[in-house]
Amino acid sequence: MSQMTAPEPDPRRPEPIPLTVLTGFLGAGKTTLLNRLLRDPALADTVVIVNEFGAIGLDHLLIETVDEDMILLGAGCLCCTVRGDLIATLEDLLRKRDNGRIRPFRRVVIETTGLADPAPILHALIYHPYLVLRFRLQAVVTVVDAITGGDTLDAHPEALRQAAIADRIVLTKTDMALDASAIRARLAALNPAAPVVLPETPADTLLGGLFGLDGKGADVRAWLGDEALAQAQGDDADVNRHDASIEALCLTSEAPVPRAAFEMFMDLLRSGHGPKLLRLKGIVALADDPGRPLVVHGVQHVFHAPLTLPAWPDPDHTSRLVLILRDLDPAFVRRLWDAFLGRPRVDAPDAAALTDNPLAIPGP
Repeated sequence: MSQMTAPEPDPRRPEPIPLTVLTGFLGAGKTTLLNRLLRDPALADTVVIVNEFGAIGLDHLLIETVDEDMILLGAGCLCCTVRGDLIATLEDLLRKRDNGRIRPFRRVVIETTGLADPAPILHALIYHPYLVLRFRLQAVVTVVDAITGGDTLDAHPEALRQAAIADRIVLTKTDMALDASAIRARLAALNPAAPVVLPETPADTLLGGLFGLDGKGADVRAWLGDEALAQAQGDDADVNRHDASIEALCLTSEAPVPRAAFEMFMDLLRSGHGPKLLRLKGIVALADDPGRPLVVHGVQHVFHAPLTLPAWPDPDHTSRLVLILRDLDPAFVRRLWDAFLGRPRVDAPDAAALTDNPLAIPGP
């Protein structure tokens, strides 16, 4: 259970730097969006990590070369290329920042390749023992093409996963699409917790998340998307919809959750069904310290070190977990949650049975 225990705050440790992942399939308009974002003053004091400088055409934004892998942009932010791999690039950035070789930055944006499955990237961000102390994942933003997005989702599993784990989806080329309603409806069914927005959305709104900057309050509902998910779950869903193997689920508890029960639930879900857990994020009131909620998020079997907030960031103190599942029955996960919280259901196996042999419980 040690993985789920929040580390004690260390006053000597610098505050984690918010980090946003910008992803999307080839041709979706990710480069165009990134270039527009780089003109926004909200990205000042930001480092943007790209695959290679030449791919995004930064000449109109370039001020000077800092070194062979880093340039200073007119927006006041730094841009660097991935050196070797993402972990090495992030470690190099931190060394330069800590040694005063570059000025301090307050945010990082990672632009992935169009063919990238975002899960390994998120694994690196939440599993690496040093990076997890220095960076805090703020949001995953996925770009989808309104013209070809439906065909891309059908043909490419990477595109499907990019949209399924997003915190926000940017729908591009709507001005050229004859009708964007079908792709909007499909994205809403695939990931109800992620609002679908346009490229003109301000940078701080688009890239932000739970972990506010400059002391700004955390918008938990916007980060979780639980209200949108609850509304979607209340609608009459089409059982013949696309992407039926991927479903979203919101688990709640108005009463504080016993720490041992929560850790057992999370450990059982991760160890028994981790590959089917595309994304999990939530805020939880633990019974032994309900005034300081625990923030959790993870991808498949890898979970970020939980963060204990000093206080609830909004008036709603309900524990909420949002899960994106693939080939795993949401009803089974809900029964598991209820069993560990001691909320009996007529159709639920008891917690002992679930704990004794979790792998024998059928997912779908």
